[in-house]
This record gives sequence, C-alpha cells and structure tokens, in this order.
Amino acid sequence: MANDITDIVKMMEINWPECADTVSPALLRLLQVSNLCSQQMETLVGSHELQRAEFGVLATLRRSAMPYCLSPTALYQAMIFSSGGLTKVLNRLSQSELIARIDNPEDKRSKLVLLTSKGKQLIETVMPELHQQERNTFSVLSADELQQLDALMQRVLAGHKDA
Repeated sequence: MANDITDIVKMMEINWPECADTVSPALLRLLQVSNLCSQQMETLVGSHELQRAEFGVLATLRRSAMPYCLSPTALYQAMIFSSGGLTKVLNRLSQSELIARIDNPEDKRSKLVLLTSKGKQLIETVMPELHQQERNTFSVLSADELQQLDALMQRVLAGHKDA
C-alpha cells in the first residue's frame, strides 16, 4: 500500500524526531482504512449514479419505519454521514424520482421526505453490494477480530460522545 505507515514513522524519526515521539501509528492506519472504505463506497454508489450524500438519504429513509418518510430535520439527525446542503441533495433525489416531497399534515410550512418505490428498489440493490464489499475488505480479519475491532471503536466513540 502506498504511504506505508511504518515508512512514514521511520521518516518522521529521521527528519522530525520531536513529532515521531507522539505520532500514533494506530490512528494513521485507522485513517487509511477509513479512506479505503470511503473510496470503495463512493465508487460503488457512483456506479449506481449516486453521490455519497444521496446514498445516505436513501439508506436513512429505508431504515426508518414504513412508509419510509421523515421530516428533513429528522432525516438529517438520523443520517450516519452528515450532509451539508441537504436541500440540494433532496432536490437531486426528487428530480430522479427516488424521493418525493409531500405535505406535512402536522406543519403546513414544511414538506416531508418520502422514499419512492424507485428509491426503495435502488437502495435495496446497492446495500447488499456495499455489505459484500465491506465483507471482502475485512475478510483478512477473523470474526473474533472484527468483534474486538468493533468493541474498541465503540470505546473510543463512547469516550467522545459530546464531540
């Protein structure tokens, strides 16, 4: 892999020793894995003519209760990936007929976001492909190692809930 972390740390030790003392190889590797997964995901969703934020909206709607409908605020809060410019994303999805904007019976000033049957079909096609891709990426780890990795990441996140 390009930019091997061991080489990076060695170069720091030689050229920037005061920084090498505090660098975290584990964090650098975590960032590389995150970038790898992000690139793979973007390639996959792009092959379905979606952007990452659009995928996030469709996935969030699909995992909500039937009829897969949320307010824009609830949608934004439930998304795993934050999406700046949510209105633009919703407009693109609406133009593609993957979502519909419908009147909110509880607030006439706002519109709800509804996953259309076309959007549901697309996200139900993409998600299994994404999960298979993730399984392939992490196939170098045993089931126990994956559980351990998950537990460690949960601990890190739990220690920074307010961040």
